[in-house]
Amino acid sequence: MQHNNLYTFKFIAMITIVASLLLTLAATQLKERQDFNIEVDKKKNILKSIGLDVAAMQANTIIEEYKNKIQDVVLKQNGDRVNHISSEDLESVENKSTGQLSYFYENHEYLPAYLASEPQAFIFPVSGKGLWSTLYGYLALDMDLNTVKGITFYKHGETPGLGGEIEKKWFQDNFIGKKIFDNSGNLKSITVVKGKAVDDKHEVDGISGATITSRGVTDFLKRDLQRYFTFLTIHRSN
Repeated sequence: MQHNNLYTFKFIAMITIVASLLLTLAATQLKERQDFNIEVDKKKNILKSIGLDVAAMQANTIIEEYKNKIQDVVLKQNGDRVNHISSEDLESVENKSTGQLSYFYENHEYLPAYLASEPQAFIFPVSGKGLWSTLYGYLALDMDLNTVKGITFYKHGETPGLGGEIEKKWFQDNFIGKKIFDNSGNLKSITVVKGKAVDDKHEVDGISGATITSRGVTDFLKRDLQRYFTFLTIHRSN
């Protein structure tokens, strides 16, 4: 009996070691492909935020379209654009509690943005807490830096059919044409209301049964736009 128990223990240990090695090998081999897919998905959503139909695009087409139409932009905290360094030179740091992305270079913090050439638009990363997860997306503004051109969410863990509706076209289309500044030049942002929107300029219809997710979108949109407030106010047109 003791001999059988020892044999069983050795067999289980061997299987565990082999399985661990195989899983480690698979993860290592797949990481490059996974990173590539993540990068393609981000580029896809940046293009989508400016109104391009990317649903049928293959990965190579997305990369080519992005290369032809999108320029990475680095912004100082005072609103100035940085031209002497590129995004490739910067360390990308994500705030784990909010999902906000910052660039760092020689101990200075910079803000990421994107400039689209066709159609023309500025695109800003947005992120924050919903009900169950951190939501990540992109908000595109027309060149007046006031009118919403589009919004996308490319990563979240909200409940399908409820908070998960943020990824649906009907919800995202509600933002198109909305204004982030009021007539006095104050940053009003966009509010996801419970029920039907009343303010045609600054409100969008909420998601039934997803009050906390809707409130989260409202909160982090204004918070993230506030990060770019100086740039927006300096360069926007009325």
